[in-house]
Amino acid sequence: MILACGAILAADVIGNGPVAAYSGLLRADALTAWMLLVVGAVALIACGSAPAYLAGERAAGRATDQTVWRYHILVQAFLGAMCLAVVTANLGVLWVAIEATTIVTAFLVGHRHTRTSVEAAWKYVVICSAGIALAFLGTVLIYYAARQAGVAEAWALDWPTLVARADQLDPAVTRLGISLVVLGFGAKAGLVPLHAWLPDAHSQAPAPVSALMSGVLLSVAFTAILRYRVIADAALGPGFTQALLAGIALLTLALAAALLLAQRDYKRMLAYSSMEHMSLIALATAIGSPLALSVALLHIAGHGLAKSVAFCASGRILQLTRTSRIGRVRGLVTQVPWLGGVFGLAVAALLGFPPFSLFASELGIARAGFAAGSGLELATAVALLLVLVAFAALAARTARMLLGPGEPADTDASATPAAWPLALGLAACAALGIATGPLTDLLHDAAQAIGGH
Repeated sequence: MILACGAILAADVIGNGPVAAYSGLLRADALTAWMLLVVGAVALIACGSAPAYLAGERAAGRATDQTVWRYHILVQAFLGAMCLAVVTANLGVLWVAIEATTIVTAFLVGHRHTRTSVEAAWKYVVICSAGIALAFLGTVLIYYAARQAGVAEAWALDWPTLVARADQLDPAVTRLGISLVVLGFGAKAGLVPLHAWLPDAHSQAPAPVSALMSGVLLSVAFTAILRYRVIADAALGPGFTQALLAGIALLTLALAAALLLAQRDYKRMLAYSSMEHMSLIALATAIGSPLALSVALLHIAGHGLAKSVAFCASGRILQLTRTSRIGRVRGLVTQVPWLGGVFGLAVAALLGFPPFSLFASELGIARAGFAAGSGLELATAVALLLVLVAFAALAARTARMLLGPGEPADTDASATPAAWPLALGLAACAALGIATGPLTDLLHDAAQAIGGH
């Protein structure tokens, strides 16, 4: 339903421009439609894989009827909160929606009620709540700056109004508010310095939930930063957010590459890969050209599709091998050909191999960075070197899992494989890498909505 509504909305906004409802509280532009399509596509993969995953949990005695029903209710609430975050025009409601995702997903991270999962859930709540508190303070400061600029109380957090009146905002207050917003929502996007929750939460959550968190929750949180960036650039000039986002992107990428080199757990490996890709999206946003913003949105879609497939496949691997240690998984292609092939192709997509869309988006980020000037050529060059390190680490560990002689799996690998959602996700990721087709106009309009003029 989310995917279908996103498609209908996309056709409407391309032809008629942004649409609003409830006195402007809800507003849909091209960026909204694009993100709804991404949320819907990743949700289709995750929810399509959930029955097979939950059947495996039942067979292992780790799930009951009550826990399964609770899982489904929480997942639907999670999807609803993310949809609200992308369709609202009010920055206060945006904050509430993203905070709601923290509350709901905390219960999903601790779904298994083991010591490690409960610990990961608490760590997730504490760190993300700290980030959301920073974002709240930043939102309050932007509201204060708007009121001081003469914006009516009812419209002081309305995004289109703030964009139109951004040149009247107090620069000092706006600079502090934007900094807090970037740090706060950056915590939910997996960016430094409040990133430490991500590997623990993604490794302990049920595989379909990890797919949703990594595939779209990080991107939905970053969409909030994209909205605020338009206000900041109009109020302060592009230099401030450019330096802030480029610095955070390089620090996150360096940390992710270093941790990938030392990683021994494949679910945590995928989590650190998410940090790598979110840092590339942040770097593209810092560059800020029309090409950079377009490929940033394309990267959001490609990463969501590939990472959701990888996490759902990793959940099946965990059920078959009963271990998340990379060193204890060998010969997956020999043991379970369909599973090894899907996992290998998903990682290949994350590594940026053609024809997957991440190849096109990473190439576009490099082109935009080297053409940007203002010192961004050096930042792009450093980012490419760090991506190469992450590439080598991820490729070596995945090859170790896929190749070599493997012992027979303890569980029948052909039981409810649910391969169709994973194959569909890989096909969509490859199709986006070849051509955006009917999504081309939507992608360009979405980039224009966030400053790609």
